[in-house]
Amino acid sequence: MENGVSSFNQFIHELPVDSDTSSIDYSSGEDDLDGIYPASPSSHGSRTSRTSIHVNRDWHWTDWMAYTFSWILLPARFLLGIPFLLFRLLNIWGSRSSSVPGSPRPMHFHSFRKVHTSKDHVVHCTTDRRRGVIEDLHLAIEIIIEAIFDMFHKAAHCVLSPFEAFRIFIRWFSFPSAGVKDIDDDGLNASVPTATLGGVDPAPTERNLTLHHALNTDARTCQDVITELGYPYEAIHVITADGYVLLLERIPRRDARKAVYLQHGILDSSMGWVSNGIVGSPAFAAFDQGFDVFLGNFRGLVSREHVDKNISSQQYWRYSINEHGTEDIPAMIEKIDEVKTAELKISQPDTETNVEQPYKLCAISHSLGGAGMLMYLITRRIKEKPHRLSRLVLLSPAGFHDDCTFVFTVVAYLFLLLAPFLALFVPAFYIPTRFFRMLLNKLARDFHNYPAVGGLVQTLMSYVVGGDCSNWVGVLGLPHYNMNDMPGVSFRVADHLAQLTRMGKFRMYDYGSKSANMEVYGSPEPLHLGRYYGLIDIPVDLVAGRKDQVIRPSMVKKHYKLMKDSGVDVSYNEFEYAHLDFTFSHHEDLLAYVMSRLLLVEPAPKAPVKSEGSKVEKERTC
Repeated sequence: MENGVSSFNQFIHELPVDSDTSSIDYSSGEDDLDGIYPASPSSHGSRTSRTSIHVNRDWHWTDWMAYTFSWILLPARFLLGIPFLLFRLLNIWGSRSSSVPGSPRPMHFHSFRKVHTSKDHVVHCTTDRRRGVIEDLHLAIEIIIEAIFDMFHKAAHCVLSPFEAFRIFIRWFSFPSAGVKDIDDDGLNASVPTATLGGVDPAPTERNLTLHHALNTDARTCQDVITELGYPYEAIHVITADGYVLLLERIPRRDARKAVYLQHGILDSSMGWVSNGIVGSPAFAAFDQGFDVFLGNFRGLVSREHVDKNISSQQYWRYSINEHGTEDIPAMIEKIDEVKTAELKISQPDTETNVEQPYKLCAISHSLGGAGMLMYLITRRIKEKPHRLSRLVLLSPAGFHDDCTFVFTVVAYLFLLLAPFLALFVPAFYIPTRFFRMLLNKLARDFHNYPAVGGLVQTLMSYVVGGDCSNWVGVLGLPHYNMNDMPGVSFRVADHLAQLTRMGKFRMYDYGSKSANMEVYGSPEPLHLGRYYGLIDIPVDLVAGRKDQVIRPSMVKKHYKLMKDSGVDVSYNEFEYAHLDFTFSHHEDLLAYVMSRLLLVEPAPKAPVKSEGSKVEKERTC
């Protein structure tokens, strides 16, 4: 294993790269540049215009005049071409320096960068056709230069050949155009051979795949990643009690009597559980171990999915962590129970129906998802309602935040100070327009393509969060941050986290007045969840990261100490990882530990099959 990646995972990641690079010619610097990404229609057009100038034909006197005009405009052409010339010289200098004997860098920097890209980020596979801002500027400058001189060339030709210009003008009005075909800029249809894992027939079959690359951005979904890797997929829409529409995604194993529910954290989505490929993702690992896998998504998308299509921004974003734990998670778990019970009843109709659920459900949660899961479990126990869980694995769970970095402390206190004024104008924190979301997507691509820029941004972001060494730049490049949609943070969720930092207690949201709290909780103070840890009746596994500066190990130990003192069956373990490494990085030891905790839960036993004698006896008693 090298850098946390197994040889098998590395082999899988290199397969598409080898097949892709085998058809690329790296004989020149310009070909190298074009081989990194498939050519766009604009680049094809510019290439055609370049080659059309050098076509051999008989020279007319008008061509000589145009040639003279081009020499007169040579200084302007030289000035406009300086940026493009500098960019090309930098590329040539980089390729020459990489080919010096004894240099540790490979012979072809661009091909190395291509392989490195596919190894580091599975979701950036060979179907990724994105360009960054720098590539767009490079292409735009080239197109503008070509367009300007093509315009001068055509203008000179029309002035010096008036009869030909008149014939072209007449032709425009004499022969109407046949129409332009509509092209879908949001996707590219392609046929991909795939095989569904666990299916009856493992032979690969052709499947139509839509590759989302609007404006050269990556807008693939969790469904695209799962199906590209050959796994089955199902989408379930869940409606909460307060009208929010949630997406519960599934890697189905319908006859399984053990299921796992994975819940993401803040500014995340279900993409985090599948972003490391087949070998390194918890969702795929659980499916391969025989689990029916459910991927939950909290409310809080820019698209504002709600039963009320006309809901305002202020109304949609009016929720805190309370609603994650008391509305979102209960709705998704009840839907899981409904689906699993119905499927097992259909698959085994002759079994006796028991009062207990016919399957075992485990949950894995990260960060804010962990706080929401604990809130769900405790409130269900207080209301004496079934929570349907058999085991809980919490990866760096939120809840206690009094021991945090200086930056987080200052931000929390400033936020609480300005909260009464910000609440009037800022319902949530997200990127509001499609243009700026597209810009973020392209900048993330530049951070990845240019290691110096990416390293600088990574260092700055690590300092902002107190030295946490998570792969912040890599996370920004995930497809759920795209121009069409992205997860956001409501004002009340941020306010709730600031309250937890100031109070040093894991409690529910404080609405700001005793009367408001009395209306919601029946007491002037919010519910202190840590005092009710004794109600937890299932095993809990807490996992912390020694390099985690977002939720430090001391805060996870605080959960552990309270649970241990309350008599909960709880375990605690630490790994040498940062906050985002629990989901966005491939670590085999962590993944093996999480799977070992899940496997401690035995699947629900099958109920005895109904016999004919029992049916007759039942009829006699009736």
